[in-house]
Amino acid sequence: MRRASFTSSILSRTLSTVHDGGTVNLHPRLLRVALFSSSRTDNSNSRRHWFSPLLNSFSKTSGQAVSLGLVGVVASVASAASVYAKEPPPAEIIPKDVVLYQYEACPFCNKVKGTFLDYYDIPYKVVEVNPISKKEIKWSDYKKVPILMVDGQQLVDSSAIIDQLSEKILPGKAIISVADEDEETKWRRWVDNHLVHVLSPNIYRNTSEALESFDYITSNGNFSFTEKITVKYAGAAAMYFVSKNLKKKYNITDERAALYEATETWVDALNGRNFLGGSKPNLADLAVFGVLRPIRYLRSGRDMVEHTRIGEWYSRMEKVVGESSRIKA
Repeated sequence: MRRASFTSSILSRTLSTVHDGGTVNLHPRLLRVALFSSSRTDNSNSRRHWFSPLLNSFSKTSGQAVSLGLVGVVASVASAASVYAKEPPPAEIIPKDVVLYQYEACPFCNKVKGTFLDYYDIPYKVVEVNPISKKEIKWSDYKKVPILMVDGQQLVDSSAIIDQLSEKILPGKAIISVADEDEETKWRRWVDNHLVHVLSPNIYRNTSEALESFDYITSNGNFSFTEKITVKYAGAAAMYFVSKNLKKKYNITDERAALYEATETWVDALNGRNFLGGSKPNLADLAVFGVLRPIRYLRSGRDMVEHTRIGEWYSRMEKVVGESSRIKA
């Protein structure tokens, strides 16, 4: 009876766990010449005599072709790098002490952490919140995640956090009202009002996928061995049933079809651009990437990339967001 009561308590707490709303081609022979000549030594007389007829066979024009080819390669690399280059804010306006209270697999937490903070190279620490006890955020009146502490100030709700951080580190970035919303704002709202709602029914579509997700969650959380086992199985079971309720609430009949439709809608919005922001991501790109990031390598995310056109954009986002700016404990 005690074990049943404990499991019931865990299920209840789990159910209450919430979060906020150009290519240059070099001729192969030229390439071999360049590589061979650069690797030989001055003492290799026999090799030099063997190779000199071949070297003499190339005129000055050939040498220019190699040089131009190499210049073209460098220019291509530089051009690609400039397209995906980050633009960190000036050091003097970057917050000095940033701490994120999160669940590792939470889409809203990843929207703040895995995209905004990482993209703008803002160093931050992470406190993983136990979704059962929530002891790490008992000090706060706000009992959801993410919570972001910025130089002692508490910020809550992922979209509000990003708006407030944008005001601090992106001078001139005005907050747009609903009546005057631009393309960026429109698609940020689409993320919060539509895209996130198709994720849980896909992540917890069946018991095996629910268990896969909780394997990921428990491997990153602050759990004892007993808690890992309990959270994995009780949590997976609870979220499986929660996902079914979400399907009904948002009138989803086919989980994968809804996910594929949403991602195709986003790709259509790009309209051939590298990013919605053009040559670099804007806040809408970061929001979409953020909420999709936790599922990318789960079965639902692998299916999404395989069956839709989102893969190329997602890969570009991975490159431009780059390495995490998280401060390791």
